[in-house]
Amino acid sequence: MNKTFIFLAEGYEEVEMLTVVDMLRRAGISIDMVSITSSMFVTSSHNVTIEADMLFEDADFETADMLILPGGVPGTPNLLAFKPLTDKLVEFNNKGKYVAAVCAAPSILGELGILKGKKATCYPGYEDKLTGAEYIKQPVVTDSNVITSRGMGTCIEFAGAIITALAGADKADEIKTKIIYNDNYSN
Repeated sequence: MNKTFIFLAEGYEEVEMLTVVDMLRRAGISIDMVSITSSMFVTSSHNVTIEADMLFEDADFETADMLILPGGVPGTPNLLAFKPLTDKLVEFNNKGKYVAAVCAAPSILGELGILKGKKATCYPGYEDKLTGAEYIKQPVVTDSNVITSRGMGTCIEFAGAIITALAGADKADEIKTKIIYNDNYSN
């Protein structure tokens, strides 16, 4: 079974985080919400407090296939300021393991040099923070081991790209069908 971690810092975007968690769990992909704070309870940018599954120091990174960053402000700068996480992101990228980020969070990957020579997308206005990347204005961009997405409104597609990377396009399509995503309604 694939194993993923998504990281919660004070000020994360809750819809971006929870959409990914929900869809991956529906797909049978293990995903743990990991607090980078000293508390299991982390408050989002819209004042929603969610209990994480574990603290950062309790995560077994040797078992993980992907690290995922939700956006949000001040969540994104708080994630970037947490060196143990940024070290893990660089390590995963160097090993060719997946890293994924949405909204403002792709800027973290740019800051760390992970996007050098890759195509990526992000929340409008953060394009110049994708250091070394070719900016692509699409809902989701996958380039080798890096998956990026634009924001809350693209999170179903973002989660679908993560599922595709870890479990295949058929599984992603199955989950999207079950949640009635893009059904092309007819009267």
